[in-house]
Amino acid sequence: MTITRKTATVALTLTLSFFATGCKKKTGAPTPPSKPAVERPPDPKPVARPIVKFFTAEPTTIEKGQASSLKWEVAGADTVSIDQGIGTVGSNSATIAGNRSVFPSATTTYTLTARNAGGSVTDSVTVNVTNPPPPTVTPTPAPKATFSEVIAREIQDVYFDFDKSDVREDARNTLTQNADKLKTIFRDYPNGSLTIEGHADERGSAEYNLGLGDRRAIAAKEFLVQLGVPGDRLRTLSYGKERPQCTDNNEGCWQKNRRAHFTGQ
Repeated sequence: MTITRKTATVALTLTLSFFATGCKKKTGAPTPPSKPAVERPPDPKPVARPIVKFFTAEPTTIEKGQASSLKWEVAGADTVSIDQGIGTVGSNSATIAGNRSVFPSATTTYTLTARNAGGSVTDSVTVNVTNPPPPTVTPTPAPKATFSEVIAREIQDVYFDFDKSDVREDARNTLTQNADKLKTIFRDYPNGSLTIEGHADERGSAEYNLGLGDRRAIAAKEFLVQLGVPGDRLRTLSYGKERPQCTDNNEGCWQKNRRAHFTGQ
């Protein structure tokens, strides 16, 4: 038993001695240097979205078939595009500007889109298209009537009693109207001249009726000259009974043939 206690005492002494030695070495050991902290790169600055300085159409209203000019200026964009089939109009520039002629057939809105890493912005313009007014149709003026046509349309025959060349009351009224018209016609047709034809009905000889027709034509001319119609533009001609207006054998028909008729040259 005594040996056993001694053995245990020796073992305890050795253990404590070893422990003390180990603690002393451990306490005196230098502290290893700490590793430097790894620096994180700064967060990237945010990219501002593009700025559309202007996007316009000039003019904003056109007639169909005409052109309008789109104009734009954008800052800070990677790409700029316009819809309606135009496509990209610029890229990768501090300022993207330009213009484009467009010919819309109907009212159209054009949208510009500018993009970069910060996002996108849009702007729009509308070109209003109106239909042109229908063409003005200027009627083709009718050709000017000839002097002869005007005389035939405007100047009336005058009639006489049987075997007379006196200008009767109804003939005076007609000749007065003819005189007013002839003054205007001669002014419009300075080269025209008027023939006053004297006519008679079928009764009497051809020779006598030629003379009677001549007197009737002269009587009509003199009346017109008294009313201010220039005599140098009037001539007389007798046909007697050779050119009847009516061929029936009665007073109504004979009256139509006793006349002064006016023709133009």
